[in-house]
Amino acid sequence: MNWELILLTILLLAVAFAGIAIKILVKKDGEFTGTCASNNPMLNDTGESCSICGAKPKERCKNPETDSQ
Repeated sequence: MNWELILLTILLLAVAFAGIAIKILVKKDGEFTGTCASNNPMLNDTGESCSICGAKPKERCKNPETDSQ
C-alpha cells in the first residue's frame, strides 16, 4: 500500500509540474500577468498598493520592467 501511495504522489506532482511548464511555454515570454499576491483584495484588507508594481487593490498588476520602457 505504501509504494502505491508514493507512486501516486510522484505521478500527481509530475503532472502538476508538467502543467506549469506547458503554461510557461504557451504564454508569451513565459510571463504570468497579475501575480502580485499583495494586490489581492482578499489578502490585502487595508487597501495598500502592491509592493512590487504599485497597483492599487482591484487594479491589474503592472510589470515594472515592461511598463517603464
